[in-house]
Amino acid sequence: MTGPRRDGDVDGELRARLHEAAGAHRPDRARMLARIEHGKAVGDRRPARRPLPGWVRVAGATAAVAAVLVAGGYTVASAVRDDAGVRRPVATSPGSREPGAREPGPLRSSGVVDPHSNEFWAQSNVTLRVGAPLTALTVELRVAQTGSVTSTGAWRSLPEGDFTFTADERDGFLVYRWTLREGRTVPAGEWVFAGQYNHERGGRDAGGDRYSATATAGSGRLSVAGGFTAGG
Repeated sequence: MTGPRRDGDVDGELRARLHEAAGAHRPDRARMLARIEHGKAVGDRRPARRPLPGWVRVAGATAAVAAVLVAGGYTVASAVRDDAGVRRPVATSPGSREPGAREPGPLRSSGVVDPHSNEFWAQSNVTLRVGAPLTALTVELRVAQTGSVTSTGAWRSLPEGDFTFTADERDGFLVYRWTLREGRTVPAGEWVFAGQYNHERGGRDAGGDRYSATATAGSGRLSVAGGFTAGG
């Protein structure tokens, strides 16, 4: 008859069985090596992260700043300027006689039929662009007599008291003439001299109309002349 088992006997038996199981275990070395090789292969296929060149980092920072400025409603302009691409005024010779703008130095001009003209009435505008004060100025507007052309008035954007004015007909033209009074000066700026007139019903051809202006400035005597274009 077997007596009761003591705790020491149980522990000894358990240790014996564990030792026996450990001795019987044989790790699958081939499978472990396969896993290690697989891990190395995957790592080798991953692209290496190379450091970015300095210019790329600078460009990225610039783009980020630009994005912030645009989001804030600012305009980003180039810091590089090409002086060859800057537009500059182009001067024409004083002898030019084509209709439209004139540019002989400090006095420029243009002539246009006012866009508010209609089939019975018209206004011709002479615009002077003065680059320096003038001590003498005479402006003459000649409207060709194309049929029933009669004056209905005139005006200028400079003070009326600074000019003498005449309007009469001669040599087939209605002639308006403004002359700067002695001792008065025309300051630099853009000034308009306008003649108003009735004409026969229908569209009137202003191809025969002319204007001219002579002036005196610190640089000497100046003159401009030209025809009229249709206002738009």
